[in-house]
Amino acid sequence: MPNENYYKLNRSEMLQFLPAGLNSLLDVGCSEGGFGLLVKQTFNCTVWGVEPTEAPAFAASKKLDKVFNAFFNDALSIDRQFDAITFNDVLEHMPDPWSVLKKCRSLLSDNGSIVASIPNILYFHDFIGMLLSKDWKYEEAGIFDKTHLRFFTKKSIIRLFEESGYQVTSIEGIRPTDSKKFTLFNLATFGYWKEAQFLQFAVTAKPVF
Repeated sequence: MPNENYYKLNRSEMLQFLPAGLNSLLDVGCSEGGFGLLVKQTFNCTVWGVEPTEAPAFAASKKLDKVFNAFFNDALSIDRQFDAITFNDVLEHMPDPWSVLKKCRSLLSDNGSIVASIPNILYFHDFIGMLLSKDWKYEEAGIFDKTHLRFFTKKSIIRLFEESGYQVTSIEGIRPTDSKKFTLFNLATFGYWKEAQFLQFAVTAKPVF
C-alpha cells in the first residue's frame, strides 16, 4: 500500500505540458485531486477525475467537478469529451496501457491530446544499482514500485503511443539527477546514456486519424 503522501502530490511540473486554452480535462489516477485542483485554478476549466482507491477518490470529489471511484477500463462509461486526458505516473500500473490509450481516442475533443508522465526504467541511480547488485528488487515506491506492471524507456514510450494510434508531439525528460557520478558516467560514455539522468518522461500525443 502506498504511503499517505503518495496521493497528495500535485505534480505542478506537469502544468507546462497542458495545451493553451484548456477548457476540460480528465485526470486518470487523480489521487486526492491535487493536480486537478491546480489545473482548475490555473486554467479556470472543468476537471473530472478517475481514481480506483476509495479514500483519495472521496477527497478528490471535494475538489474536482466529478470523480469516478473506479478503474479506467471499458466498463467505465464517460459521456463527454475532453481537451486533454492526463496520466501522471499511471499507465505503468495498468495491465494493458495500449487498450487504455485506444479507449481515450473517443474521449478526446477535436485537437485533444494525451499528456502523461511515465517513469524511466533507465534512471541512473536505479539502473546502476540493479546492475551492481544483479537484482531486480521491487520496492514500495519509485522506479521499482511493486505495483508497476509495465516498464518503459524513452523509445518504448514513443512506441506505446504510436502502436495505440497517436503521434507523439513532444517528449521531454523531467526531474533530472544532479549527481556528480552521473555527470562522470555520461562523459565516460560520450553521452550515450544521457537519457538516464531523468526520473520520468513527460509526453504529449495526439490521435492519428
